[in-house]
Amino acid sequence: MSSILPDAPAESGLLGKVQYWFACFFVVGWTGVVCGGLYYQFVRWEYPCPLCIVQRMFMLLAAIGAGAIVRRGMAGSITGRDYMMGWGMALIAVIAGSFASWRQTMLHVLPGDKGYGSEAFGLHLYVWAWILFQASVVAVGVVLALAHSTSARTIPEDGPYRMAGQLALGFLGTVIAVNIVAVLFEEGFHWFLPDDPTRYQLPYDLGVPP
Repeated sequence: MSSILPDAPAESGLLGKVQYWFACFFVVGWTGVVCGGLYYQFVRWEYPCPLCIVQRMFMLLAAIGAGAIVRRGMAGSITGRDYMMGWGMALIAVIAGSFASWRQTMLHVLPGDKGYGSEAFGLHLYVWAWILFQASVVAVGVVLALAHSTSARTIPEDGPYRMAGQLALGFLGTVIAVNIVAVLFEEGFHWFLPDDPTRYQLPYDLGVPP
């Protein structure tokens, strides 16, 4: 009976660390996708619309879910409940993000509609977001299906494991901070962004327009 409990010992070899490494990859991957949006915002000078910001929020929430697993693993001990909580949060985020990106795609699906913003490799950013959200749903499902052999309860507290975790969480924290500042500058002291933003509102709200 004890072997089926959530906190039962799991594979502790290299295979048992797969979920920890995948969580690190998941954090870095989604954080990198948000960095792509920041590149288009600050380098290509394209203002993100409200749905773009919503998708970024779900991307970062997905990364935070995996980040919870990484953080617990860095402490040396991680339970089955920790894995389920982290992947559950990530799964909710990528499913909700899928709906947000699908909604934006449907707004521009009519013939002759050029879409919002520029394209990357032939597709708009929100279409890529939908593809990545859907791929993440499948990836998290596979991870959960194989959890019995890939979710170690102990992670070494030093060496590459801790370094990878620190880099992943540091990267995530930095991008979250940058994104908060970016949204504040675009939205200013208002509750909502305009559907088609054309400027950074904060300087105007402060009375110092550029």
